[in-house]
Parts: sequence; C-alpha cells; structure tokens
Amino acid sequence: MSNIKLVHSGGNSVSLTTPTNNPSSNVTFKLPQSDGSANQVLQTDGNGNLSWVSLPTGGLSMADQWRLTTDLVGSSPNTFITSNWERVDTAGQGTLGTGMSESSGVFTFPSTGIYKVDFQFNAYSTSSVRYVGARIQVTTDNNTYTIVSDSSDGIHVPATSSWGTSQTSSLIDVTNTSNVKVKFNYYGIGSVTFAGSSTQNRTFVTFVRLGDT
Repeated sequence: MSNIKLVHSGGNSVSLTTPTNNPSSNVTFKLPQSDGSANQVLQTDGNGNLSWVSLPTGGLSMADQWRLTTDLVGSSPNTFITSNWERVDTAGQGTLGTGMSESSGVFTFPSTGIYKVDFQFNAYSTSSVRYVGARIQVTTDNNTYTIVSDSSDGIHVPATSSWGTSQTSSLIDVTNTSNVKVKFNYYGIGSVTFAGSSTQNRTFVTFVRLGDT
C-alpha cells in the first residue's frame, strides 16, 4: 500500500494513503485551482472533479404570503380568484427568500421542493348560505388542474348579515417549476362577499418551502 508522506519540521508527519480495499478501477481526483472560502467543503461531481461548496444552511429557505386586496362578490360556484392579489406589505409583515410569482391568479414556485400551501378566506352575506368553500387546485403539466384540498363553511344570518371563514391546506411536490403551479377558487350557493384588504390578511394564501423534493 503506497502513500504520500508529508513530514513536519518538528518530526511528525501527515500521510495520504490508498483505500483499505483494492479499488475496482484506477481513480483520479482533480483538485480545485484555488482554495475555497471559510467553512466550505470539497464536493465531487461523480467523475473525480472536486470543487469547493458551501454547506446548506439549516431552517426554512422560503416563506411568502399573498392576500386579496378588495372585496370579491361571488355568486357563481367554482370561480377562480384571478385578480387583486398582492404580496403582504404592511409594517411588521415580511417574507423569506425568493417568493412566489403570480399572473391572473396562477402562482408559480421559485424553485423545486416540497411546499406547504394554505388558503383561508373570510366571507359575509346578508342572507343565509348553506355552504361556501375554498379549494386549492394544482397542475403538474401547466394545463390541467386538479382539486387537492377542499373545505367549506355555512353562513347563517339571524339578523342583518353574518360572517363565515374556512381554511384548507396541502403539501405540494414541486418537481418542475414550469409545470407545477397552483391557483385558488371559491364556491358556494347564493351571493357571498369574500373580504379583501390591502392592509390586513382577510382572504389570503401562505406558501412555505419545507425541503427538497
């Protein structure tokens, strides 16, 4: 077994040696051209090329919230919310990392991974409504959407008007940011107003990236 032995001026040495077992073939490791930054480690590309990389940091890398900015009057079932979305921006609110992007109610993820998606609405009506609900719909081909989460509530009006709320959530496996997207719809019977605000979260969605896919 051969080795490279580096002797210190004090007499002790450091050695690089071959593996304990005979390799299945000759192996060559190509070192980087320069030193890395503090706390970086060597990484191989699987072909013997070594490079310096930073270790992933712990904790969540992305958290984002969007809300409906104005009241939305809904009288038709299964209607998507396609406008009046904004990222939360009231003093004291914030986001983490690169957030979502939105176009006509379709939300695109910034990177692949497993995401927790929450959708909550607050709604009111001047007449009793047997049910009003919230749905999260997902596409994996950037075309056909499927309901992956659904919840509903009823609004009983004993006097002038009453409120109802509903919340639904799902874990979304984003394997491809071009194909996997989400959008949100409400449904119900009767005329219902979904509450919006540009300063408070009344009808809103939350996105949190939990980890790699």
